[in-house]
Amino acid sequence: MIDYNHFRKSFYTMKINILLCDTFPGLLPPDIPSYSSMFQRLFNSVESSIQYEVFDVQHNIYPETLNDKELYLIPGSTASAYDNVPWINRLKEFIQILHHKKMKTVGVCFGHQIIAQALGGKVVRALQGWGIGIRSSIIVAPKAEKYFPQKEMRLHYNHHDQVIELPPHATRFATSDFCINEGFFIEDHILTFQGHPEYTHEYNEYILLHHASDEPEEVKTKALRSLANKADNLAVVGFILDIIK
Repeated sequence: MIDYNHFRKSFYTMKINILLCDTFPGLLPPDIPSYSSMFQRLFNSVESSIQYEVFDVQHNIYPETLNDKELYLIPGSTASAYDNVPWINRLKEFIQILHHKKMKTVGVCFGHQIIAQALGGKVVRALQGWGIGIRSSIIVAPKAEKYFPQKEMRLHYNHHDQVIELPPHATRFATSDFCINEGFFIEDHILTFQGHPEYTHEYNEYILLHHASDEPEEVKTKALRSLANKADNLAVVGFILDIIK
């Protein structure tokens, strides 16, 4: 069992910069004020004094300066990392700068994919189709076993693209039969997850029931059943916060 209480002493001045890649208009239930608030709720469950700043990179709003004591979080999006559009191309350039300067950077779903794509990996539309619901992956890197001692990671998912080739110097830490690269890290400054640690069971159910019309019924039914499992969201928080010690 991980003791999360030590974060209260170590991270009381921590700041997370959320590089917002989508506002998901029409896809959030009334009780969720914004997509970025889902991450604030997640991290606040461990440390309520974390500071946040949101940058709408879809509209070219970026941090003016970089700080190696802060975290740069790239979350989900309905876009694809391989889309040739100006805001995505600029985000890739910014990711390359973050990597070059070894800024602490975390990617979630689309963030995981665009970090891989920006640094020399490859992202494609998956032949397996949509990955939705809760899925289990196997931990394959000793570094990650501290956070997932059962050597298994369960997370919420909602994606159609996948990273099929990792960038140079990246280490895969989790894999599954459905998705070969469930997460990776580069040295001690980049960490990514294909899954959504910010999702709750209620939100995933809401998406499946109200906003999954393009997914086959049998896939949705299986995904809804999978929500009976517990997601390892807090273990992911521990993994993320540890990279900015």
